[in-house]
Amino acid sequence: MNKASKALIVWLSILALAIANGLFREAVLLPAFGIPAAFILSGLLLSALIIGVAWVSLPWLRLRRPGQFWLVGFGWLALTLAFEFSFGLAQGKSWPVMLEAYTFKDGNLWPLVLAVTACAPFIAAKMRRKA
Repeated sequence: MNKASKALIVWLSILALAIANGLFREAVLLPAFGIPAAFILSGLLLSALIIGVAWVSLPWLRLRRPGQFWLVGFGWLALTLAFEFSFGLAQGKSWPVMLEAYTFKDGNLWPLVLAVTACAPFIAAKMRRKA
């Protein structure tokens, strides 16, 4: 299996975790903590999960050079954005409603999560070298 296929499989696991994180936020964090705190906790949790998945998957992905880490990270970012906007449009959401997630409104850390997604393979590689 080539690196691109492996990276896609890893991204699908990140997608599953992101969906589970959203369900956890809605069912547990929002009722317990309210909107701003729930969004902040959810964003931090998802960021940590993404870095964790990257860390665990690096040996399997067999990325060696910094350019490969960045290519995979930006690939994951592109897949995430394509999924996010396609899913939103399929639900009938307007562009202004979808773009609201990018404003940090009510503690929404989605832009930070996207940055972490792009950087996760590189961050995980740095963490592995220090471990």
